[in-house]
Amino acid sequence: MPACAIACLACPSAFARSNSKLSTAETALQEDIHPFDAETPRKLTYREFITTRFQGLIALGKWMMVETGRDKTLEYLKKYTTQRQLARGRTDASKSTNQSLREYTEQFRNIERFKNSLVMEIVEDSEKAFELKISECLWASTFLAADAGDLGTALVCHGDYAWAEGFNPKIKLVRDKTLMQGDPICNHRYIWTA
Repeated sequence: MPACAIACLACPSAFARSNSKLSTAETALQEDIHPFDAETPRKLTYREFITTRFQGLIALGKWMMVETGRDKTLEYLKKYTTQRQLARGRTDASKSTNQSLREYTEQFRNIERFKNSLVMEIVEDSEKAFELKISECLWASTFLAADAGDLGTALVCHGDYAWAEGFNPKIKLVRDKTLMQGDPICNHRYIWTA
């Protein structure tokens, strides 16, 4: 029997056991939604969530490296990441009142927003430059634990440049260190080039 069939057979009973502990009110609330849209019974830590989210991509990336070679795989992944993050930057810009450096970097000033995924410090915050020093990164620890820092660089870090450019081409990211590549910090420096 294929492994996926065994997993499918085991999952309903596991969910049923967990859901049997629901109160009558919770059960009634869940009856009003489609079973596929019900919450899973297990809550994940941020580390478990990111690991689960990227484990398939990491496996695919490693397989692609064997099939097409390391350099070609990383080239394709960087192209994909660039396109995705340019689009993200443009979407963010379309929702913003202006496309200034200050507006783009506002997201990083709210350090509380990233407390479960990054340990960072604002090093400079001026009209022409904004610099972050990141000493811990959940994405880097996830990819490095899977011995896939090169894939993480292509899928995660590489997109930071395109994200800023998509928001406003006058914003340039300068960075020569990343945790993903084994450096002790990431030094994100966003410069307003206008």
